[in-house]
Amino acid sequence: MGKGYAEGPALEERLAELEQEGREEPQAPTRLAVYGATADNAEKHFIGWRDDVDPDELFAAGEAWGLSVVRRNE
Repeated sequence: MGKGYAEGPALEERLAELEQEGREEPQAPTRLAVYGATADNAEKHFIGWRDDVDPDELFAAGEAWGLSVVRRNE
């Protein structure tokens, strides 16, 4: 006698779901990006990557304002 839902297409579908759950989608590499306004461009725009640009120094020197740091894909 069969076990009902525990065999056949329903079982195959559930096993496929479990297999998919175990796999992680590769994530695109991300970096921190600095956005803000400058004397050359008063609208908020990309200034540089956080690794290369220090937003605190830019603001303290008066070179940029309205700064924000966001995570972006490379």
